[in-house]
Amino acid sequence: MEPQARAERDTLPVGALILLALTGFTAIVTETLPAGLLPQVADDLNISRALAGQMVTVYAVGSVMAAIPLVSLTQSYARNPLLLAAIFGLLVFDVVTALSHSYAVTLVARFAAGVSAGLGWGILGGYARRLVVDRLKGRALALAMIGTPLALSVGVPLGTFAGGAIGWRIAFLVLAALALCLAGAVAWKMPDSAGQPPERKLSNLAVLRMPGVAPILATAFAWVTAHYILYTYVAPYAEWAGDGSRVSLLLLVFGCAALAGIWIAGAAVDRHLRLHVLASLAVFAAATAVLGFLPHSNSVILVGVVLWGLTFGGAATSIQTAASDAAGEGVDIVGAMLTTVWNVSIACGGAVGALIYRSAGVVAFFPAMLALLGVAFAIAYAASANGFTLGARTEH
Repeated sequence: MEPQARAERDTLPVGALILLALTGFTAIVTETLPAGLLPQVADDLNISRALAGQMVTVYAVGSVMAAIPLVSLTQSYARNPLLLAAIFGLLVFDVVTALSHSYAVTLVARFAAGVSAGLGWGILGGYARRLVVDRLKGRALALAMIGTPLALSVGVPLGTFAGGAIGWRIAFLVLAALALCLAGAVAWKMPDSAGQPPERKLSNLAVLRMPGVAPILATAFAWVTAHYILYTYVAPYAEWAGDGSRVSLLLLVFGCAALAGIWIAGAAVDRHLRLHVLASLAVFAAATAVLGFLPHSNSVILVGVVLWGLTFGGAATSIQTAASDAAGEGVDIVGAMLTTVWNVSIACGGAVGALIYRSAGVVAFFPAMLALLGVAFAIAYAASANGFTLGARTEH
């Protein structure tokens, strides 16, 4: 490697990592924006709110169906053109969504946008890690992943507010404009990175069989499902806890704590990855007990939400780092697997939460969450040889 190139890789390429974070930000806001605008969308398209809600569902289905096949197919492609393709996909299909007056066309556009997001999420983690030397991979990934909590804590509420003020169609056009600006910045400033050489391409099954990969994916599934049981139904939780009007405050506090959780993960994962994962699961379980079983007061609930955000905020960074280390040259395929597991977990959390809510009410969320967190902790604890290994992940 040339000295100048080595110097660039020995420092965090902050600008490039921010562009990756903005890609994640755009994908998350695009996915979740309709959820806050269901009445406007339903009235405009002359459909029920339940049907309008399928705009979120088909986006997630597109991501789940596309991530692994697309990333596997494009292993040997250069990363920059792939990232641009994903961003342009979001741009084009956001415009189609904004202009469509047909429910069927809108659903097709949302599915295609989800496909684009699946490709973007599948390569994002591996791209970030390829830009730096090994000792900086954890911090690089943490910065690249900061778009998700930013989107959930700031982007989605802001988009919902803007959509209510200027109309849901204009909100999607604003998202398309953001994607256009992002694509221009990526084309102008984003350093490229080579894909996997064709002779070293790996099959999906080969990556899944690598020591540590399956336990990491299983841990992620249980952890994220537990989170989304409560996160999906945070409004009913707030009402059950005594004040349904503070949902926005709870989400804001969660989002801010999640940002701090990403910073903690970035600082911890290179030397204390196993400890960070186990501590996060244990403290999340404590937060679950605080939120579910202690007498409800503003201070108790806020403490529980802060602990929840601190522990879940860094989950993506820790899981992605562990999975990427375990997969080695299969980093992009394992990233696509994580994208799929994450989206399936979101769907499962919502579905399980709905079943519990209808049958036993909010109070029953917490035993189910604790059971899932216990499973996640047991799997992660057992994966000490491969997966969530002991000691520093790199020697300095």
